[in-house]
Amino acid sequence: MIAQETIKEYGAGEILLQKDEILFREGSHARFYYQVKDGAIKMSTYNHEGKEFIQGIFKNDQSFGEPALFGDFPYPASAIAQEKTILYKLSKEGLVALLRNHFDIQMNFIGILSQRLQYKAMIMKEISGYNPEHRIITLIDHLKKEVSKDLDYEVTLTRQQIADLLGLRVETVIRAVKHLEKSGELKIIKRKIFR
Repeated sequence: MIAQETIKEYGAGEILLQKDEILFREGSHARFYYQVKDGAIKMSTYNHEGKEFIQGIFKNDQSFGEPALFGDFPYPASAIAQEKTILYKLSKEGLVALLRNHFDIQMNFIGILSQRLQYKAMIMKEISGYNPEHRIITLIDHLKKEVSKDLDYEVTLTRQQIADLLGLRVETVIRAVKHLEKSGELKIIKRKIFR
């Protein structure tokens, strides 16, 4: 997203999180811009029964939490390290100064935020109106489009993560994936999902 030299020039520091360490909780006030240098961050919410809904998983060079920072509202989800993770942490003031001086980065932000809005709209449509098989294929095709055009794209999400991203139970995902394999929509090789 933002080059290492540029982000450091505007005052970003690095922070290290251990696996399962919480960076911020849902409802806390947004004061910093975060970008993954190495590792993975999961943003999640929980319903009143404790069921997790993953809002997104962010990996190397991806940022997260900007809507709350720009909109000056509390985070709508918690951010948790999926593994040992190094982040760049930049103050809101530093980010605003950076964006004022780098039109190309401003445009990149607009593009990324627009893609996230498109993803959220797609997920809401899937959750509200389609069967589990359709939801799973739509999610995998979205991930494949972001990463690879190869015919045999390997899904790196666990079945639990797929369930949490789509508002399904893991058992439902397991059954749906088996059905999709039988119909030829997916391949299962050594317990890994390919499309």
